[in-house]
Amino acid sequence: MTPAPAQSADGAPPSAPAHLHIPSLDGIRALSFLLVFVAHCGLEDVVPGGLGVTAFFFLSGYLITTLMRTEYERRGRISLKHFWLRRSLRILPPFYLVLALAYALPLLAGTFDAANAQALLAQALHVTNVYIIANGYTGFPEHTGTGVYWSLAIEEHYYLVFPFLYIALRRLQLSAVQQAAVLALLCAAALAWRLVLVYVFDAPQTRTYMGSDTRLDSILFGALLAIGLNPVLDAPRGSARVWAWLLVPLAIATLLASLLIRGEAFRETLRYTLQGLAFLLLFTAAIRFPQWPVFRWLNARPLVFLGVLSYSLYLVHLGALFIVRDLLHVESIAARGLLALALSIAVSWLIYKLVEQPCAALRRRLVD
Repeated sequence: MTPAPAQSADGAPPSAPAHLHIPSLDGIRALSFLLVFVAHCGLEDVVPGGLGVTAFFFLSGYLITTLMRTEYERRGRISLKHFWLRRSLRILPPFYLVLALAYALPLLAGTFDAANAQALLAQALHVTNVYIIANGYTGFPEHTGTGVYWSLAIEEHYYLVFPFLYIALRRLQLSAVQQAAVLALLCAAALAWRLVLVYVFDAPQTRTYMGSDTRLDSILFGALLAIGLNPVLDAPRGSARVWAWLLVPLAIATLLASLLIRGEAFRETLRYTLQGLAFLLLFTAAIRFPQWPVFRWLNARPLVFLGVLSYSLYLVHLGALFIVRDLLHVESIAARGLLALALSIAVSWLIYKLVEQPCAALRRRLVD
């Protein structure tokens, strides 16, 4: 993305350029990854790694819908061929590269079996979440480090379905408010479905946590922000004072409540809705007011660097943790985390330079 004109002091957005620069976005990506990474280091009881995954979902919904909206408003249509080509060149090359490397060890060691083959096929076909819900983690060797692929499957399902919904909303000539209302109803329907699964069918945690239908709203809340009151495309609402003293504290309190209320039924039903509502406010404020001290650090160079690498970091970090813990036998959580993070960054930088950047250049030549 190329830089856009800076926002004005009151948070007014610039006019929409062809390529958007969104303040704080890379920092939010980095923070989301770090939450997941630290939890996977062995601190999942105190660090909400799942919140990082939910933030990634929200980011995907917001960013993809923002790009679709700008394309429609610039050209009067959405090219599905170009949309899926952009997504494929962005997502699939690192996805399949890491997947191939992850299963190289059991293949070379002669320990690859039928269960491994079924798990690998599920991952390759982007139905990892469906496979885990049906079979648990049977067939997933721990050292492959591919446990995060379930969340990528949910995003792939979104990429397949949502463009049709967005095009339908635009062709029906619904206003932005009406489009946002449709998405809000879908978010409410996802919550209602989780309530039915938990309270009527006593569904297990993996069903509600990993189901594409049950996590739909985590992505749609981001799409709702992109359509309803986009901080980089629409005129700002509310003064800086209202955001600083009312809306941001309310969002933080809501987010904390979603983490501190520990009841299992609550955590698998209302938690995701509260987090989506909190993110609507927090993402808006972080993008609209990146110069505020509470958000300025999101635009610091180290976090921006991690944010640029965040997709590959997400793909490789579990494998790096396995190497440090099980092959190098590092016992200290702190030392294990630092070494695994350094290894993850090194591998991700190589993937970024050798795979992601060439694919991005190809994407620009084919699509732009």
